[in-house]
Parts: sequence; structure tokens; C-alpha cells
Amino acid sequence: SLAGALLAEDVDTAEVEIRLVGGPNRCSGRVEVLHEGVWGTVCDDGWDLREAKVVCRQLGCGTALSAPRESKYGEGKDQIWLSDVNCTGTEASLTDCEAKPWGDNVCNHVEDASVECSGTEMAEPGPIRLVGGPNRCAGRVEVLHEEQWGSVCHDEWDLNDAQVVCKQLGCGDAVLAPIAAKFGRGLDTIWLDDVNCTGEEAALSECPARPWGDHNCYHGEDASAVCS
Repeated sequence: SLAGALLAEDVDTAEVEIRLVGGPNRCSGRVEVLHEGVWGTVCDDGWDLREAKVVCRQLGCGTALSAPRESKYGEGKDQIWLSDVNCTGTEASLTDCEAKPWGDNVCNHVEDASVECSGTEMAEPGPIRLVGGPNRCAGRVEVLHEEQWGSVCHDEWDLNDAQVVCKQLGCGDAVLAPIAAKFGRGLDTIWLDDVNCTGEEAALSECPARPWGDHNCYHGEDASAVCS
């Protein structure tokens, strides 16, 4: 397992060390991982939907639609970092999956692995963030609407809602859904109230809620999320 390689790093850096290149949007393309400051590709030996599922979840890109092999989105140029990747499909990060040691492979770039996820640019995790916590995967929930960040009222807030936030941010699963401004009070607009997700949505903005800015709350009721 490569999990040990990540233990020394905080969640923030560990989460952003993957990207999809050469596709139509940030949620489809050639898989590249960052290691020792260099972006490199993944060999398609053993590559299937289970690995693609982990990549899509990690990027907040919904579910995996396909796991193309043989450099469907073009050949990488630098290092081939990973080979024989073997995920169960439940891991929070591709580097939590079993694989050969970094850089150990008998592949060439014709075998670069890709993924195609259900999410697109529209569902990208940009318009949501967690603020005031110890890392980017825990804190007060803030959403971007009309170019302004605002908080979410804790009425009806529970683990199902936090789960969608964590998934959208590529932060694994929800561990806690704190209420009452646990990570401090927001300063600007309260954008959402009575949010009621099933937990299956790809983005918080897809969940049932009152209209934007319609609420009966104050910032002492700001909702938060803590992710795995």
C-alpha cells in the first residue's frame, strides 16, 4: 500500500495530488499523479472501473462511467509513476490502493490509464469550501453564489448533507455534521437553509433547500462538516 507515503503529509496536499489531462473537462482524461514534485501517469495494467471510481470520487467528479486504457486521452511525457494499481473502489484516494512501488513498471506511455466520470465542469467543487477548520476537509460550510461566499444554516443539517459536501470536495466520507457555528461564525450572507440531501447528490446545490438567501437564521447557526 502507498498509504504510508501520505501519512507525513496533511490532507490538503494529499488530496490535490491527482488530475485528469487531455479530456473535454476536468472530470475526464488521462490520470496523472504528483510525486516528488513531478506529475506522472498511471500504467493501465490491472486498470478497471474500481480504480476509476476512486479517482472520480477523489476529484469530486461523481461516479465512474468508464476506465479507458491505451492512452485514449493522449500519451504522457514524463514519469510513469504507478502500475498494477488494485483498488477495492472504496478508498478515499488512489494512493490508498495497492500498487507497485513509485516508478516501478514495465510500461510505456501507450499504456497510460484514463477515467471518464459523470461529473463535468458544472459540478466541479469550486463553488463550495470548508472554512475555519484544521484543514480543507473540515470546517464551516460556505457556498459561492452570485460571486459571493456565504454560509449554510443548520436547520435540517445532518450527516447526509455533510456527506454530499465531503464527496463534492473529494474529502472522503462525512464523519461529523456539526451545528451552531462549531468552526466560527460567517460574516456575509446566509445562502442556504433547510438543506435536505439524501447523501447521493454530486453537489450540495443539487439538494432540496429553500431558495438562495431565503432563511430565518443567524450566523450562530452556521453549519459545518468534518470529512474523513
